[in-house]
Amino acid sequence: MALLKVKFDLKKRVKLAQGLWLMYWFAVMAGVLVFSMGLFFKIELRKRSEMMDNNESHFVPNLLIVMGLLACGVNVFGGKICYDSLDATKFAKWKTVLKPFLVSCFIFNVLLLITALLCFSLRLALQFTLAEGLKNSMKFYKDTDTPGRCFMKKTLDMMQMEFRCCGNNNYRDWFEIQWVSNRYLDFSSKQVKDRINSNVDGQYLMNGVPFSCCNPNSPRPCIQHQVTNNTAHYSYDHHTEELNIWIRGCRDALLSYYGGLMNTIGALVLLVTILEVGVMVGLQYVKTSLATLVNPEDPESESEGWLLEKSVKETFTDIMGKMKAMGKRNQVEGGETEQPVAS
Repeated sequence: MALLKVKFDLKKRVKLAQGLWLMYWFAVMAGVLVFSMGLFFKIELRKRSEMMDNNESHFVPNLLIVMGLLACGVNVFGGKICYDSLDATKFAKWKTVLKPFLVSCFIFNVLLLITALLCFSLRLALQFTLAEGLKNSMKFYKDTDTPGRCFMKKTLDMMQMEFRCCGNNNYRDWFEIQWVSNRYLDFSSKQVKDRINSNVDGQYLMNGVPFSCCNPNSPRPCIQHQVTNNTAHYSYDHHTEELNIWIRGCRDALLSYYGGLMNTIGALVLLVTILEVGVMVGLQYVKTSLATLVNPEDPESESEGWLLEKSVKETFTDIMGKMKAMGKRNQVEGGETEQPVAS
């Protein structure tokens, strides 16, 4: 028994085809939007690729770009079929193509759903990528004279000012690395020598942060040196007073930004998937309603359309049976091609 059977006359078929044609063009624009969002996200990742531990995070934006292009192609083709379905002579040439096209649409919709789920799950991958990437980038902050790393100081400063953050987890991360270049250290100074000698790695560590950590909204001048030394500043207690440097770590700030972006893109892809499922179902009704005309030579005759020719259980059983038959056929063909072993 057919699933979700509907009776059609000429007027209903025309309205269905016209509405579906319009929906297909909306789906084309949705595909352009998915492509644009994937391109935008890829550009945003590339802006800060130096602060990411690997390039695996580019898989999702690349997938979005591909799915957007596929959506445009699939929906333009589907729109053409719906437009030709208004003329029985033009629609005749599409009859052999429709079934494989609908199967392709189903596979495409499954891929769209997977893409949406990947968008929502990307946050976890970015968390580990940013944790290691930011930690390594901060070590190169001082290497302004080293080729290939000379831009890292500017990149980190711009990021901290843009996202209002400081360090990897928090501002104390800067206390654990040397972020001042040796070029600007006076090695004849006893204070500099003592600081370097007191560190097992021979680094110049200090209780300070770069200027980009300063909060411009603070009423007092920025305290970026001796940050946790209360006696070094008048009327200052870093435990109770709100510091005039950014408290939030950059990993958390970037995760929040990229996570919000990916949640938005994921929701968009889900909406596009629902639209694609809708047009696929509509095309199935167009196909079956035109194939079951009472009088094929009379386009005004009534017909029936359905979503599935059989019930869901019967359809699933038929598909599994065909797959098993194909598997057995391949095994037989493989056995026939094997050469006998000489005794």
